[in-house]
Amino acid sequence: MLDYNQPIDRARPEAAQQRPPAGFNMLELFNLLWRRKVAIAAAALLGATLAVTVGKSLTPRYTATAQLYVDPRELQLVDRELTPRAQDVSGMSMLVESQARLITSNSVLLQVIQQAGLDKDTEFGGGDGASLMSSLLGLIGLQPRTPSAAEKKEVQLAALDALNRHITIRKTDKSFIVDIEVWSTDPAKAAMLANTLTNVYLTESRNSQALAARRATNDLSGRLKELRERLRNAETALATYKAQNNFVGTQDSLISDQQLSASNQRLSAARAATMDAQARLDQIEASRRTAADAGAIPEALQSPTIANLRAQYADARKKYAEQAGELGPRHPALRQTEKQVEDLKRTINEEIDRFAQSAKNDLTRARDFEASLNRALEAQKRQSVQLSQAAVRLRELEREADASRDVYQSFLKRSRETEEQESLNTSAARVIGEATVPQRRSFPPAMSLFAMIGFVFGGLAASSWFAAAELLFAGATAPVPTPARRDRAPAPQPPRAPEPPRTPEPARAQQISRTPEVAQALPELDAPPLQPAAAEQPLIEKPLIARLQEADVIRTLGAILATGGGVDLTRLGWPTLRPGFPLTTLLNAWRDMRIAAARRAGSKAMPVIALVGAGETAGRNVTALNFALAAARDGARVLMIDADHQAHALSNKVNRPGRSEPSGLGWLSIGSKAAREIKTVNGVSVLPAAQGDAGKATEAIRKAIAQARAAGGYDLVILDGPAMPLSAGGRKLLDEADALVAVLPTSLDINDSLEEILSAFGRADRKLVGVVLDELAPAIQARQRGRQYA
Repeated sequence: MLDYNQPIDRARPEAAQQRPPAGFNMLELFNLLWRRKVAIAAAALLGATLAVTVGKSLTPRYTATAQLYVDPRELQLVDRELTPRAQDVSGMSMLVESQARLITSNSVLLQVIQQAGLDKDTEFGGGDGASLMSSLLGLIGLQPRTPSAAEKKEVQLAALDALNRHITIRKTDKSFIVDIEVWSTDPAKAAMLANTLTNVYLTESRNSQALAARRATNDLSGRLKELRERLRNAETALATYKAQNNFVGTQDSLISDQQLSASNQRLSAARAATMDAQARLDQIEASRRTAADAGAIPEALQSPTIANLRAQYADARKKYAEQAGELGPRHPALRQTEKQVEDLKRTINEEIDRFAQSAKNDLTRARDFEASLNRALEAQKRQSVQLSQAAVRLRELEREADASRDVYQSFLKRSRETEEQESLNTSAARVIGEATVPQRRSFPPAMSLFAMIGFVFGGLAASSWFAAAELLFAGATAPVPTPARRDRAPAPQPPRAPEPPRTPEPARAQQISRTPEVAQALPELDAPPLQPAAAEQPLIEKPLIARLQEADVIRTLGAILATGGGVDLTRLGWPTLRPGFPLTTLLNAWRDMRIAAARRAGSKAMPVIALVGAGETAGRNVTALNFALAAARDGARVLMIDADHQAHALSNKVNRPGRSEPSGLGWLSIGSKAAREIKTVNGVSVLPAAQGDAGKATEAIRKAIAQARAAGGYDLVILDGPAMPLSAGGRKLLDEADALVAVLPTSLDINDSLEEILSAFGRADRKLVGVVLDELAPAIQARQRGRQYA
């Protein structure tokens, strides 16, 4: 069990040796300067006098400012402009910056030099020597020599260089306003040059647009003749090919296609007529073969002759029936009536035979007509196939003619548009503020500022001189100390007696009461390395005990103090270590825990430490975060992994809305798009928890540790978790860890919490290298304190 009063036998870092004091401290420096106050004041007054003298000797400058509005959205005078316009904000900003650079171009400045006559101005490279020489030669009656073209060019280049130094272009942020500042020794000349520069720029902008339109018109017009000739050749070739291959027809289709369609329709009608004649003949033949009345066919019923014969036949039959009842079978009248009936019947059959013969004739004629149409259609088909093969070349010629026609029309229309644009001014740039004659000089500044700067520099120079002289004098007169010799072999130390338990309050008070020199002699970077040799540090038999108290941390409000410069672990809203703290008991204990973990890791280049806590997870999260920050302060490259797949407290803090998302440069990932390595500004890389069940999250963390060890990019891995009670995945993580640190909140029973953790560890309890007693205030009190801070 953990006994809080039980001493821990572990190696303690040796106390840092105090450095020898410097030559003199701040009090001695103040006394020295006070003794030399008269000389320092005199030097300061002398410096102020010299500064005012230098300021009076400087040539004054006057700056005139003209404001120009450069709108990249030019006037929409025609449908299609010569140059496309910028659509987005970045494109517009680049266009405005380009126009600002064009203001100081050589073409614009040379026109300003010519209009303002700066090539004859002494301020801009022109000399009075030439004019003085001309005057002297004129007095004696000689004409001065005319300067050559090379000399004029050299004078213009000198004036151009001088004018370029006198101009400053400033663009107002998030606007289209450009300030043109021109300075000169004459205030009226400065205003004149600023206004001339703006007018020349606007004129040059309009001329450049007209020149671009004229150049485009000339280029398009030069191509029109060639395009016209190409279109004429294409259309001539198309017409010749149509005439050679008999492609004659309307605009919609050819005559051959129309004839083929008509022949096909006529053939279909002939086939239908043939089938109709065949059906009529078959019906007549069937009626004749059957015993039924042959006059029942539609043709017989519609014939008036058959109808008359059938009426006579019916009357003869009736008469025969009447005579058969009155006369005997051999009576002449009966025989005559019977013969009349047979003659009428034979006549009807003969009429029906004529109908059948007529149907046969119609069928033969329909078949002959169908055959002739079929032969004509086949001939037209062969002709259509030949025309289809020739139409391939025809369509190619038509496409060439259409393309040449479209290009020619497009060039012709565009040439007319650009020709009209030569006389249009589409620029929206204008002067919104003309330069006025400045009333105050811009350089040099006021003489009071010169006097103040000279006074300060004179006093600092004299103070530095006296301090340096005192240091040199003290160093020359002080005796040189003899360094002590070191023994080659250290003397054996007797075994230590058990030390009585010491409370951290006197130790902290003693640490605070140290002098500044001693505090500077104990920086955090002088801590022992993470992997010392086995001979330097003895093996730790018992777990180390560290106390995390309110005096060791500082509380911040993450929502108020958050910045946009990246993920800062000290601004998550959790209590973190105080910045710039000297060596404390807590930091020394944590260093010893890391040393013990490195020793247990053996040959592994990257030890893994898991922090497991009892009770609520907030105390474990805060302790793990501060444990990682303490290691990063010592110069270690730390990888912190959120191993609590249930609460995800650290991942939620790092990835919460308003904070930076995981960096795309992070190479380490544990299988999830959101669980990617996050680089922080504190020197600690955070790997958020992976999504999924405990088994998959555990395997992902183990793979991430293996990848980090293989890459060699970290010195230490800290696992925030696993959470209690341990699952099967949590036990695998304990097996993966080289050392374990238990976090015990003092709000619970310490011994019971430690027994619970040790029983959960099982065989892994031998990896326990330290215990952290969390004595921070509960979360409710911290929130109340945060409200007071807010």
